[in-house]
Amino acid sequence: MLDLRRLRLLRELKIRGTLADVAAALSYSPSSVSQQLALLEKEVGVELLRKTGRRVVLTAQAEVLVAHTAELLETLERAEADLAASLTTVSGTVRVAVFQSAALALMPDALTVMTRDYPDVRVEMVQREPETALYETFARDFDLVIAEQYPGHAAPRHPELDHVPLTEDAIRLAVPLVGPAAGISSVAGAAGAAWVMEPRGAASRHWAEQACRRAGFEPDVRYETADLQAQIRLIESGNAVALMPDLVWTGRNVPVQLFDLDENPSRSIFTSARRAGARRPAVLAVREVLERAAAGVRRPDPVPQ
Repeated sequence: MLDLRRLRLLRELKIRGTLADVAAALSYSPSSVSQQLALLEKEVGVELLRKTGRRVVLTAQAEVLVAHTAELLETLERAEADLAASLTTVSGTVRVAVFQSAALALMPDALTVMTRDYPDVRVEMVQREPETALYETFARDFDLVIAEQYPGHAAPRHPELDHVPLTEDAIRLAVPLVGPAAGISSVAGAAGAAWVMEPRGAASRHWAEQACRRAGFEPDVRYETADLQAQIRLIESGNAVALMPDLVWTGRNVPVQLFDLDENPSRSIFTSARRAGARRPAVLAVREVLERAAAGVRRPDPVPQ
């Protein structure tokens, strides 16, 4: 009978690409991973890995085993979820990946409620960019991810993951109360202003650049940072303008002017979990509490046009 632990190592190699990455993800040494995969080759009696330069690639026979291993792992995860559902106490660990504004706006209240209502559930949170977090949830690094999707930008889809809407988050133009940009009230009016945006590659950056181009200009992106708190400071100090989602203002006074955009765009915030484990009571509890937290968020009032 094939060893499931070794089969999982083979699948991890398919997902992560290198023996070193597999070892780091599973807290093994690279030599131990290599030894276990060599034993798996002996068990099946066929070549599973082939060296290509400094890397190893999976053979066609290895790909067959990986496909079956994914099915086996899903079956085991469903069994664990069903077992947990049969108990009277909701317990266990839920590893959550979350992007920054959701971590600031939703997680503090959600964690407080989880501690109060589900004391036997341990929630572990790590900040990740949505695209990376979705892949890592598919790879079993996390149990649940809170992710975002900007208008016209489809988030990555993995067949093993579900997609549950959480909330809609309006996007508005944020301009300072002081400085040369203080009188701006529209995207078109910010053609000559200095902008702050996330680094290239982020969905928010691409969407913001497209919004400026639709308004007839190429934005002067003078400042780049993925830290939304830093973006807020640059705006309120009079140094930049930006397109900001409402969640960033949760739990704080709004130190800038906010203006609605044409067509009232919003980003979609959703959660994803592996379908096989989505029925686990601890995961259901976290999702239910997140829905309550999202429903309780107070939205800022934009400046009347």
